Amino acid sequence: MLCNPHGLAYSVMALLGVGIAFDLLLAGDEVWTLTDPEAAYEATTIAGLDPALTAFASGVAYLATVVVFIIWFHRVRKNSDVWALDIHSRTPGWAIGAWFIPLANLWIPRQIAVDTWRASRPDPYAADGARELTLLNSWWTCFVGGLVVDRLSATLYKKAETLDAWTTAAAWSLAGYLFTIAAGVLAILFVRRLTSMQHTKATGMLSAAK
Repeated sequence: MLCNPHGLAYSVMALLGVGIAFDLLLAGDEVWTLTDPEAAYEATTIAGLDPALTAFASGVAYLATVVVFIIWFHRVRKNSDVWALDIHSRTPGWAIGAWFIPLANLWIPRQIAVDTWRASRPDPYAADGARELTLLNSWWTCFVGGLVVDRLSATLYKKAETLDAWTTAAAWSLAGYLFTIAAGVLAILFVRRLTSMQHTKATGMLSAAK
């Protein structure tokens, strides 16, 4: 049974936009750190409440985005069973559970996304077109890259005991934000494209049934 994913898709895209805005603000802080490390370090040390509040708000927005995105992801995965059940290597439940398995969550959700994409196109069993998966792969590369670099920068910040070490951590943190911002933009395009593909296919089914 098909379920309309449009409402969830709009919510996901809006939340991704909010997350991008927060990431731009936080990336600006890192740029300041790199251009004037002494002033930035002193300001953060003396009045660290504002950056902490921004980071907290960003975290809340990220959590909300994760929840709504996974619900949307599960819905489009279930929809795709209507068109090509045998094309999938995993059941719809994996569209939720795979995100919470350490390390495996770095590739299993992408596999589910690829299967869902293929099932949602006009001919699920056709060979992939040239650059057809470029958007999906670009989003996933930036998403994983952001996770890895963010983890590295957090570790460097915790160990930083000198201004130079703090600046190095800021540089990695900025790189992480750039990855995350790019992933956010690409995720919006991915959500919009896949939702549109399913809408077009569902509309075609309804027209053919009349």
